Amino acid sequence: MTKVPACLFFLVLSTLCLNAQQDANLVDRNYQSGIKVFPNPATNVVNLLGLKNSLKADILISDISGNIIQQYRWEIRNSALNIPIATLNPGIYIISISSKEQSLQTKFYKK
Repeated sequence: MTKVPACLFFLVLSTLCLNAQQDANLVDRNYQSGIKVFPNPATNVVNLLGLKNSLKADILISDISGNIIQQYRWEIRNSALNIPIATLNPGIYIISISSKEQSLQTKFYKK
């Protein structure tokens, strides 16, 4: 059995704890702001409700490493967005929405 140096063990453990805290912060911000993301996990489309209407909103979908996978510039109407995700590989993704009216991030799971 190979021994793992203690410093490496604590580095990995602290990284896992930090990632878990960041995920919890995303969920907490969504709850406080009233944003609903569904279905989650999603297969073809992910829906967001509770957004502020905007004539121009930049929508970015990133993987958990921060790589931008898709980006759009859309109008937000009726406080909602429907984002097509059928071409994404299964995994965890972050949606970032930025407009004059709001700036937020949320995560979703793709089946």
